[in-house]
Amino acid sequence: MESVDKLKVTAAVALVAIGVAGFYLVPANQGALRVLAVIAGLLLAAATVWFSQPGRDFVDYARDSVKEAQKVVWPTRKETWQVTGIVFAFVGVLALFMWAVDSGLAWVFYDLILGRK
Repeated sequence: MESVDKLKVTAAVALVAIGVAGFYLVPANQGALRVLAVIAGLLLAAATVWFSQPGRDFVDYARDSVKEAQKVVWPTRKETWQVTGIVFAFVGVLALFMWAVDSGLAWVFYDLILGRK
């Protein structure tokens, strides 16, 4: 990252900090002005980052992400219910298996080895 871009990102962080500081410096009875200070800080920071190389890279990444998300083929309602049923069945079988192992180990250790009844 170039030094100019580092300065822009640093300025953006400073603008966010100034917006948050403005929120706390404005009296509590002026809620709208407090929120406006934070929003202004965020908008100014976003505008500053927008003109830096990392900001442009982020926008390109976001555009590519949206394009990829549009390519996703979502399952139908029937497929979703079928997979959900398989998951529940597997969880049930696994729970029975874990109960059987736990009961078996408890029987081996407490009844056979230690002789407790």
